[in-house]
Amino acid sequence: MDFDLTDDQRLLTDSVTRLLADQYGFEQRKSLLKTPMGWSERLWSQYAELGLLGLPVPEEYGGFGGGPVDVMLLMQAFGRHLVLEPYLASVVLGGTAVRLAGDDAQREEILSGLAAGETKLAFAHGERQSRYDLTDVLTTATPDGGAYRLEGAKSVVLHGDCADRLVVSARTAGGRDEAEGISLFLVDAEAPGLARRGYALRDGTRAAELSLSNVPATLLGERDAALPVIERVVEAGIAATAAEVIGAMEAMQAMTLDYLKTRQQFGRPIGDNQALQHRAAEMLVAMEQGRSMAMLAAMMVEEPDAGERARNIARAKVGVGQAGRFVSQNAVQLHGGIGMTEEYAIGHFFRRVMVIEHLFGDTAYHLDRLADEVE
Repeated sequence: MDFDLTDDQRLLTDSVTRLLADQYGFEQRKSLLKTPMGWSERLWSQYAELGLLGLPVPEEYGGFGGGPVDVMLLMQAFGRHLVLEPYLASVVLGGTAVRLAGDDAQREEILSGLAAGETKLAFAHGERQSRYDLTDVLTTATPDGGAYRLEGAKSVVLHGDCADRLVVSARTAGGRDEAEGISLFLVDAEAPGLARRGYALRDGTRAAELSLSNVPATLLGERDAALPVIERVVEAGIAATAAEVIGAMEAMQAMTLDYLKTRQQFGRPIGDNQALQHRAAEMLVAMEQGRSMAMLAAMMVEEPDAGERARNIARAKVGVGQAGRFVSQNAVQLHGGIGMTEEYAIGHFFRRVMVIEHLFGDTAYHLDRLADEVE
């Protein structure tokens, strides 16, 4: 396996690193968190100009035509700077759903707008009762002429409060937990009957609760057969957030080492204490183990064997989740009380990693999935 970056990937990494170093300091991020939107439209436009929004979009729709490894590199950079913009929600989740399920006309309209920064998407699948179970869908869709009407509710829709278009799952057949009978729909954010309540998650990123009452919608993809697409969307999300955690761990590791070298106790740096050196070394080992699992997830996103893909991405989710928790907790502990203050970045990284651990199924959920296969 060749792990060397291509020239294009090096250029991508360098360009994003320069942009974020210049535009995304910690104080700038804290200022964005205080705004009603919680992120920067100006930076979103810059992402579009750099081609980042079209990175995984096929070239025929105005994108770069990049793959999961390109997205991994970008998300690592985003993780190092705790980027707040809706890249995961709009490009990774919403964009993947449209790319996999949409017809040519839908892809042309939506993906070209996404790549240009003119359209923001959100993926609305989870419901309050579903608890990570992708088949647990109570929202319903009823035919209405050539379109559909949606009835139900969606929960924790990432950046659902700022999206222009929403990809919403609903039942067109079957019972609550049946794999068959789930379909995907496109819903305009201004559609009558759609109510959105936006809020900040514990790490400051945005989400929304959706209420759908007789909402007009357009079918996206094949009716009654959306579950495989939904699984692919979630797997892409797991791979992307795994890479984001790696970037966050890199930043926490660097900050912790710097703190151990500069914080003085009894006339010498606390990093002279061998026990703390051992802790820092253990953090590095955990981070590198997590990096390997994040790379596995990226390589598996386009694996054609659904079972093999699901197993390996679940393993990656567990491995990165455990590594992220270990590195985050130790980074906070080695900093002492300052580690959890709003004024210091370590606590913000900790909260982001903990939120990511609970997206798309937490560590315990995916361990159960893997254990069920062994049994």
